[in-house]
Amino acid sequence: MYLYTAQAMREADQRAVAMGYPSLLLMEAAGKQAASRLLQRFEGRAVDVLCGKGNNGGDGLVAARWLAHWGHPVRVYAAEGQTGDAAVARQALLAHGLEIAPLSAWEPAPHSVVLDALFGTGLRGPLEGFYAALVEKVNQSGLPVVAVDLPSGLPHRPHIQADLTVALAGLKNEHLFYPHRAACGRIVLESIGMPPRALHNPHLPEVLCKTSMRPLLPARPGNAHKGLVGRVLVAGGYRSYTGAPSLAALGAYRTGAGLVTVAYPADCVVNPPLEAVRLPLLEWNHADLQAVRAEAVAVGMGAAAGGVRAALAALELGKPTVLDADALHKQVLSAYVKAGLPTVLTPHPGEASRLLEIPSEQIARAPLEAAQALAERYPGLVVVLKGGPTVLAWQPQEAPLSPPLLAVNSSGNPSMATGGMGDVLSGVVAALLAAGLSAWEAARLGVYLHGLAGDLASKPGLLAHEVAEALPSAMRQLQLGGVRDFWEPC
Repeated sequence: MYLYTAQAMREADQRAVAMGYPSLLLMEAAGKQAASRLLQRFEGRAVDVLCGKGNNGGDGLVAARWLAHWGHPVRVYAAEGQTGDAAVARQALLAHGLEIAPLSAWEPAPHSVVLDALFGTGLRGPLEGFYAALVEKVNQSGLPVVAVDLPSGLPHRPHIQADLTVALAGLKNEHLFYPHRAACGRIVLESIGMPPRALHNPHLPEVLCKTSMRPLLPARPGNAHKGLVGRVLVAGGYRSYTGAPSLAALGAYRTGAGLVTVAYPADCVVNPPLEAVRLPLLEWNHADLQAVRAEAVAVGMGAAAGGVRAALAALELGKPTVLDADALHKQVLSAYVKAGLPTVLTPHPGEASRLLEIPSEQIARAPLEAAQALAERYPGLVVVLKGGPTVLAWQPQEAPLSPPLLAVNSSGNPSMATGGMGDVLSGVVAALLAAGLSAWEAARLGVYLHGLAGDLASKPGLLAHEVAEALPSAMRQLQLGGVRDFWEPC
C-alpha cells in the first residue's frame, strides 16, 4: 500500500483512464461508498450534501442520488458550473427528481448530518471569501460531518472538522500526518474499483500495514535454542539514564531474542531483565565487547558522553547495529557508512535537527523530507525518524542515483509519547536484526510491531515497559491475522 499526494492520485486516475477504465465509474463508486459509510454511522438522520464544482462535488452528487434511491431523506446544495463527469452526475441526480439548491441557501438543520463534498485533494491554496465562511459555518453548526476523501480545506486553514472521512482508492498524506489527521476524525479507506496497476507506484512511500508486515515475521524453528534465534548486545547507560539499556534489553527479549547481554559503565547501577547477561565496563573498548557472542548490537541508549566511544567500539564487531540517542553523532554515522554494515539509526526530531543542522520545527512539519535528507546524507543507513507517525528512509549504497525508499508507519498512538519508548524500539529492531532480517526489513517490522504493541496496551499513563510486555501479543496477533489497521471498518 502506498501513500499518495494529490498529484500522485491524479496520475493514478489518468493511468486508469488510459487503461480503458471509465472515469465516470470511479466517481460512481466513490459516491456510493461515501453514502454507504454515512448510513452505517448515522442511519436515521437527514443528510445535507454540500457539493463543489469539481470531481469531489461530483462524488457528492452521486452520493446524494444513492441516498435518495435507498429512501433516505436528503437535501442537496451545490455550486454551479460542473463539467465532465461531475456534470453527468448532476444530470443523473436531476433525472431522479431531486432538487439542487445553491450552496448559499444552506442553513444547519437540527439532527441532520453534513456530507462534505466541496473540495478534495485538488485544492491549490487556502479557502477564502464565501467558501471560507461556509466551512466555518459547518464547523460552528455542531452537526456531525462526513468528508468525501478529505475534509474540505485541507491541508490549509480554514478546513472542515470531520467526524468521519471516507478515503477513496488510497490514503493521502493528510490521513496519516498530524495536525491534518486530527481534522479527519475516524478514517475508513474504500476501494472505488481502480485497476491495481493504476495505483501501483513504487516511488511513493509505503504505508506499513498488516498485509506487508506479516510476511516479515521471523519463523522460530522447532529445534530452536537461545543461540539459534538471535543474540543481542545492548551497549549504553549513564549515571542518570540507567533505565535506557534495560528497556532496550526488555524490548529485544520480548521480540524473540534468545540471549541479551547488557554492557554498561561500571559506575552505573543498571538493572536489566533477570534473564540478561550483565557486562559492567570500566571503559568502552572493542576488546571487552568482542568477548560477547551476538548477531546484532543496539548502542547509545542513555550513554550520554560515552555514546560516541561506545558506538565506535561496537563498530569493530562488524555486526548489524542499531544506533540510538547518544550514538547519533556525525562522526559515528560517517564511520558506519564507510564500514558498510547493516545499520539502523533511530533519531527523534531533536536529534535529526542536530544531524541536519535545521530547526526541529522544520523537521516536525516535513518529516518525510527530513528522513529522506538523512538517508541521502548517510547512504546505506536506514533512517527511522520517530514521531507521530514514524517515517523511514533508506538510500541503498548500490543505487546512489535512485530516490531513497520511504515508508510511513500506521500503528501507534499518542499515549506512547512517554520516556523510554525509543529505547524499547531499539531493542525490538536489534532483535529482528539478530534473527536475520535485513536492516530495511527489521526497521519496518520493528516500528510496526512497536506501534501495534502500543495500540494493544494503550491507556492513559502508558509506560514504556508496558509496551515491551505487549510485544508478544502484537506478534501473535499479526501472525494469526487478528490485527485491524486503523482505516479498516469496525
